Amino acid sequence: MPRITAIETAIPAAIMPNLILVRVHTDDGLIGCGETYYTPHAIEGLIHDWMAERLLGSEATDIESHWRFLYERCTAFGAPGAEMRALSAIDVALWDILGQGCGQPVWRLLGGSVQPRVRIYNTCGGPGYGALQQSTQRVAKHPGWPGYGDQGKPGPLQDNWSSFHAAGDLAAELVAEGIAGMKVWPFDRFVHQNGGLYISPADVEAGMKPLREIRDRVGNAIEIMIEGHAFFQLPSALRVADALREIRPLWLEDVLRVDNVDTLADFRRQSGMPIAASEMLLGRSSYLALLKAGAVDYVMIDPTWSGGISETRRIIDLAQAYNIPATMHDCTGPLTLFAGLHCAVASANVVLQETVRAHIRTFYERLIDTQPIIEQGFLLAPTGPGLGTSYLSSLFHPGQNQFRRSQVS
Repeated sequence: MPRITAIETAIPAAIMPNLILVRVHTDDGLIGCGETYYTPHAIEGLIHDWMAERLLGSEATDIESHWRFLYERCTAFGAPGAEMRALSAIDVALWDILGQGCGQPVWRLLGGSVQPRVRIYNTCGGPGYGALQQSTQRVAKHPGWPGYGDQGKPGPLQDNWSSFHAAGDLAAELVAEGIAGMKVWPFDRFVHQNGGLYISPADVEAGMKPLREIRDRVGNAIEIMIEGHAFFQLPSALRVADALREIRPLWLEDVLRVDNVDTLADFRRQSGMPIAASEMLLGRSSYLALLKAGAVDYVMIDPTWSGGISETRRIIDLAQAYNIPATMHDCTGPLTLFAGLHCAVASANVVLQETVRAHIRTFYERLIDTQPIIEQGFLLAPTGPGLGTSYLSSLFHPGQNQFRRSQVS
């Protein structure tokens, strides 16, 4: 069996400053790739200063053994955040190794194809959404505050700008591509100005304007998802939800924070609106509380935050036990998309895969050697062994990016 001989990390600061790339090497020449997002320097330290002690010299295919050991050790520190994201990146890389060693795509090792193509929606961010911004605004110059909902700027594939200023045109363009839905954040700007405790009727009307343009232009030919980035308190969330009834959204996502599932369940009950939550949750125990509270209509999972492919599959199955569909989150790097896609292909309970077309069409080719295939609004199942794509080797050089390597001595 293949044994782990080295672990490498790289932070591609010129592309996505909050992304960290991971490669795991084995003694038979296999290289598994993984990633995660936010606080990459903390993740780097966790992987090399702590997790490497368990992994180096061990069998790469003992995925569940490694997952359980590292999870149990990191929960001794408290509720895992960076630790779970580091574990997620390692887990994805180990599944990549297992698939390569077997000569099979990961989805086949997860039980085979249930849906050989997966329906997508477009999160309306631009090429710089989550990347290093060049705006003169202080917030936007930061390399991607988590979930801050910027408005972007005019230009090609600037879908966030278009979702505010040319929403009908954007909707028609997405419909022409066969894309099932578009996720937008028309109310975030008012929270940035006034806080989330109160939103005025005038602000609600201004936020509704681009949404009405979408319905006037394409009718029900596209689903609308509303992203709230967890900015609102219950009364303001209810006011927004009441207005949104007019445009019949597929879901309201993270309008409230998920730190109190009882309040979220109350919001779902009072609003009568479908609720999606939340990639902010890490690990199945958090999702179990959400499901038991009856707080959600769609479970949103990020495979490179929530525990890798291993835990994502478990959360999908947990949601299925409650007859609640899952949907895969992706607003970060390409392996997050690929990891979610493999889980979706092998499951009967994943309804949609999130994509950011501006990311796929602008910087994916600077990171990976095989691109995802999208045909008329569907992602096709990868056919290559493992994840079906790999990082460009040029990314893992000290002169190219912040690079670190741990290896068997």
